[in-house]
Amino acid sequence: MSERWARTILTTYRWAGAAAYPLVGGYIAWRVNKGKEERTRRHERYGRPSHERPEGPLIWVHAASVGETIAVTELIEHFLGAGIKIVLTTGTVTSASVANERLGGRVIHQYVPLDLKPAVSRFLNHWRPDLAIMAESEIWPMTILELGARRVPQVLVNGRMSDRSFKSWRKRSFLAEALFENLAHVVAQSEVDGERFRKLGARPVTVSGNLKVDTQHPPVDAGTLATIKGQIGSRRTWAAVSTHNGEEMAAANVHKMLRKRHPDLLSIVVPRHPERAPALKAEMEARDLKVICRSTGEPIAADTDILLGDTIGEMGLYLRLTEIAFVGRSLTGSGGQNPIEPAMLGTAVLSGCNVQNFRDAYRRLIDSGGARLVRDTQMLAGAVNYLLNNADKRDEMIAAGRHTVEEMSGALTRTLTALEPFIHPLIVQSRLQRGNGRT
Repeated sequence: MSERWARTILTTYRWAGAAAYPLVGGYIAWRVNKGKEERTRRHERYGRPSHERPEGPLIWVHAASVGETIAVTELIEHFLGAGIKIVLTTGTVTSASVANERLGGRVIHQYVPLDLKPAVSRFLNHWRPDLAIMAESEIWPMTILELGARRVPQVLVNGRMSDRSFKSWRKRSFLAEALFENLAHVVAQSEVDGERFRKLGARPVTVSGNLKVDTQHPPVDAGTLATIKGQIGSRRTWAAVSTHNGEEMAAANVHKMLRKRHPDLLSIVVPRHPERAPALKAEMEARDLKVICRSTGEPIAADTDILLGDTIGEMGLYLRLTEIAFVGRSLTGSGGQNPIEPAMLGTAVLSGCNVQNFRDAYRRLIDSGGARLVRDTQMLAGAVNYLLNNADKRDEMIAAGRHTVEEMSGALTRTLTALEPFIHPLIVQSRLQRGNGRT
């Protein structure tokens, strides 16, 4: 399939106002979502930069959301240590905050340009990256073709291909092959992911494991943690984290079912999108629950039913307040959220059954006894109640989860090995530049 024909297909995007509608699945173009952008930086979505390009070798790293940003942090640390400059793009305000928290001013952050030729061309003309690294499932057709036309090597790391995406791409195998042949390397999370990329025409493909396993533990402010633990005291707790629409109220219902047996119970609910907190608080209060939002700084009182975690970058705090965590987008949502951080921080992991996007991690955790799946709200309440009443079983799940995460480590080393042919020339170039006295 010719590049010209591929471009002809890709220009069938529909453009309306601030939204680009996808041709295939959810991967063709960026959708600008209300509440997920900084209005003062909207120009970056159109490829207009907010910073000058630094001298010397430059790697463009793209991580769409929070999980991907966390996953590539250690990779970026390695590149920075080698003297290579980084422009990091993300797609949401939350992920931008995480990038700033973990990497600060050591990288240049920009919001990812829309996957439309004018925006992508403008972005690439300015930044002129020597290498492009995309995380997980970021398949942007126009961006891939533009990078390919400029002969910029592009590598997909921590590659993941969901059931839905694979099915969609297989229906358009001619288009998939025209795109994936532009990738210089795909480093996949699992053997299943790797085989799917191979079937879609990617070469070469290697399997690394999940980069998120090799990340630092989510940070926490020690003083804040001590203060909130002091407010909670000896009360029993459980958490529902990374929840999506419907799961917050499921957690509220679980709380109501369990507080008869555990009058001191405190439920911690952390929605995936914090901007939904005001509406959630009102709905929970309408069910006769006393709710406080973390963002207000209001202390947890003896009669507080639910702590609503509506802050950005504090997952490390919320998970350290409990030993039982339900991981969302799995009960009423679809695909699941990553269970590695909850297991890493010492919680018994519960989840709904819709965990296709993290199948390998859940399989390992379930096989070891570190996680359990529940079918509905009633079963979730029963699982939380069982773990609250059986400390020994809870401790067994926590230990199994931690051990499983340790066994899954090594993805960073394997990914760096795969990237070495692309990174080594940039390191040499950077050293020569420094030797010549340039910054």
